[in-house]
Amino acid sequence: WVYDRCGANGLDGGCEANSDVDPILKFHRETGEVLASFGAGLFVLPHGIHVDTEGNVWVSDMLGNETGTKGHQVIKFSPEGELLMELGKAVVAVDGADEFNSPSAVLVASNGDIFVGDGHGPGSNARIVKFNARGEYLMTWGSRGTGPHQFHTPHALAMDSRGRLFVGDRGNNRVLVFDQSGNVLEEWNQFGRPSGLYIDDDDLLYVTDSSSTPSINPGFEEGIRVGSARDGRVTLFIEDPHEDGTQEGVFADRNGNIYGSLTAGMALRRYTPR
Repeated sequence: WVYDRCGANGLDGGCEANSDVDPILKFHRETGEVLASFGAGLFVLPHGIHVDTEGNVWVSDMLGNETGTKGHQVIKFSPEGELLMELGKAVVAVDGADEFNSPSAVLVASNGDIFVGDGHGPGSNARIVKFNARGEYLMTWGSRGTGPHQFHTPHALAMDSRGRLFVGDRGNNRVLVFDQSGNVLEEWNQFGRPSGLYIDDDDLLYVTDSSSTPSINPGFEEGIRVGSARDGRVTLFIEDPHEDGTQEGVFADRNGNIYGSLTAGMALRRYTPR
């Protein structure tokens, strides 16, 4: 499953301008054949994607449109593309219990609870919002800053086998680990500047770094880091070749293949194990 931005980022030439283009796509894992597509006309700027244990597809919409009819929401689809749930209010960009401001990421726990990484850069929110499986608000934690319970762009979410919530706090160059009540458990800086997170069934943590530079995050390079979600030890680094853009999203399949999604390059890259 992949989201596209209808050919371009932002309002100009993206999903708002190309409202007949399906931004949510399902590909055959081996051949790349498109198996399904849907979501035309519903998004301004798709930003985060998550597939829950029932196969439902969740996508966050990071921007609102100029006409005030869509955006700043999290939308749930069935695997066939039926719209099942909307979290947030279209185009309302604030910090209320049922409202978002630039939601970056969404994740559904095994019990159905929903977590949203709400915020993307200055002028937006910087928090985690939790809902139950019915979409009812439960709690919020976080604020803008550099402290242990603060964020500067909660850009990606993942959950390990123990139910711990991992947050890619990209603006602060760290991965924060919480319990599901918002208590901080770990703070890891060894994975670089995290844009994307994924944890597999063996508790391997995959982290994409799409923006480390000598001035922004000294000592780190862009690429994919793989390590243990249990103790934080990094065991593999895949350097980003920078041939056609940097990778923000990441996923790994059961065969050991690793997938990195390119924002600027508008492509999906697959790495196969040796």
